[in-house]
Amino acid sequence: MRRYTSSLWWRLTADVRYLRTILRVCAALLAAVPGMSTAQDRLLTITDPVAKDVLIPENLPPSFFTFSPDEFWAEPNDSYWLRFSNWVLTQERSHSDRVQALGEWADRTLSGSTQALPDNESYLRVGFATESEYGDPAQFDPEARFRLDIPTTEEKLRLVIESESDELIPLSERRRSRQLTEDERTDTQATGAFRFLSTVGDAINLSNDLGVRLRLPPDAFWRAKAEKSWQPGEDWRLAVEQRVYYFHQDGWGTRSWFGAGRSLGNGWNTLISSEVEWVHDERKFELSQTANFYKRLNNRSTINPRVGVLGESQPSWRPTSYFTDVTYRYRLHSDWLYGEIIPALEFPRDESFKDRGSLVLRIELYFSGSIERPY
Repeated sequence: MRRYTSSLWWRLTADVRYLRTILRVCAALLAAVPGMSTAQDRLLTITDPVAKDVLIPENLPPSFFTFSPDEFWAEPNDSYWLRFSNWVLTQERSHSDRVQALGEWADRTLSGSTQALPDNESYLRVGFATESEYGDPAQFDPEARFRLDIPTTEEKLRLVIESESDELIPLSERRRSRQLTEDERTDTQATGAFRFLSTVGDAINLSNDLGVRLRLPPDAFWRAKAEKSWQPGEDWRLAVEQRVYYFHQDGWGTRSWFGAGRSLGNGWNTLISSEVEWVHDERKFELSQTANFYKRLNNRSTINPRVGVLGESQPSWRPTSYFTDVTYRYRLHSDWLYGEIIPALEFPRDESFKDRGSLVLRIELYFSGSIERPY
């Protein structure tokens, strides 16, 4: 019995040693195979195809192209449109870099820092618009807007230089801004101001501007803005804005705005807004009530129908104009070249509320620099 037990013991010991040898060999093989070195690693690794290999012309389906396969490597035909489009692309690249460089230079100069802060919200917006009305042939007018918004090392202090002052633009013009061409807009001259940002509690944002209108003689001004937004329920979002301003040559004024927006479903959103402004020179209030609807049709185009009414308090509380328009905006290239089609209809009191239709076609280029380009 002892001999049998001893023999069995030595046999088990030999089997264990043999099993250990097999396990060592298996461990070495697993370590040599990528992705299988530990028990936690996946046993199978799937490598995604490289994007540049998927998007090379030879791998794209024929339906992707707008020309036949035999024209694939053909040289493009020289044309006026090709030369013009190449010129536009070159202008965007060069001017965006210049706008960015100007903002960074001014940021470094004013703050005394060698580093510029990104996303200073500076832009140059230029365009061409044509408007056609009843019995009036289309006229082609250039447009230009700019803003130099420079943060300093003090996060709450900014330098803002703008091509126009929003406070000096009549309310009726601001509500119908996209319908107007350059010669129909009020010339308010460029302004430069230091802006101090602050908050009241956790919800009310305040800004105070102190600056001048850039003209001769200069016109000093002060303006303050308080705004707050909140969501009382799951559907509606509410916002209020109060502005007070004083211009040395034009006097003081105040403006109150309230808006309520929500989703209507199927991609549609709405914003109902009311605004009241005190016009100091004419000693009267101006009012507006608008209903805005907005929908993004796809990644390139949006549509924005509106209806509204404008009013005044002198000589009595009365409506001065009814209007409606539809803005179709299409992104022609990247994120800086846009086209707009805006049919509009207005019923002004000055013309006994007779209809006055117009059609605005606009091409707009938006030059703006950032530290990291989005494309």
